[in-house]
Amino acid sequence: MKLNGIKVTWLGHATFLIETPGGKKVIVDPWVTGNPATPADKKSFDRIDVMLCTHGHSDHIGDAAELAKKHNPTVVGIYELCGWMQKHGARQIAPMNKGGSVKVGDIKVTMVNAFHSSGIEGGDSVVYGGEPCGYVIEFENGTRIYHAGDTCVFGDMAIIHELYRPDLAMLPIGDRFTMGPKEAAYACRLLKPKAVIPMHFGTFPLLTGTPEEFGSELKAAGLRVELMTMKPGETVS
Repeated sequence: MKLNGIKVTWLGHATFLIETPGGKKVIVDPWVTGNPATPADKKSFDRIDVMLCTHGHSDHIGDAAELAKKHNPTVVGIYELCGWMQKHGARQIAPMNKGGSVKVGDIKVTMVNAFHSSGIEGGDSVVYGGEPCGYVIEFENGTRIYHAGDTCVFGDMAIIHELYRPDLAMLPIGDRFTMGPKEAAYACRLLKPKAVIPMHFGTFPLLTGTPEEFGSELKAAGLRVELMTMKPGETVS
């Protein structure tokens, strides 16, 4: 698939760094410091312009507060999570909710549904972080990327296709806490993307789904979607 000037770097797990055609840097679900999959030379950044957070689990926002304080990006998230981020040092927040869209710099961000949980762990307590979500990111060149966050497959992914028609989908395949390969293949049937990047697999032994299984499920389903299996730290453009 041609990304038309967009650069996508997978940092392991569900963390992606995306560079827009105009040179803006967007990070999704920033967890690098304690992420065993993130290469050592990819754990720091020269600049972050926009930060998207899908939910409040530590393997998705583990570095969100520190990176927000250091780089002062616009932090996009569901209302409650943005409020938490503001209390923890984020100076620019763009709170929103499902079904809404916001323009941030040269991208348009639409928040869509996800089925998961979203408690923020802190000491001996868990703080309500709002509901989990996914995002459809539309770039100035018209390309649309769907980051599903952590979720099971759900029938309304067909609505995401009908309304937003994402070209590229980033889908969890690890199983146990999210979709596994079989469910992710069904999600592709509903979403009809041109290409799919598997994520949220292999980071821990409990995440047993593999890209090979995912590819087999796509083939068995007769789906014509390009499977873009990336290695942590790899960039596609």
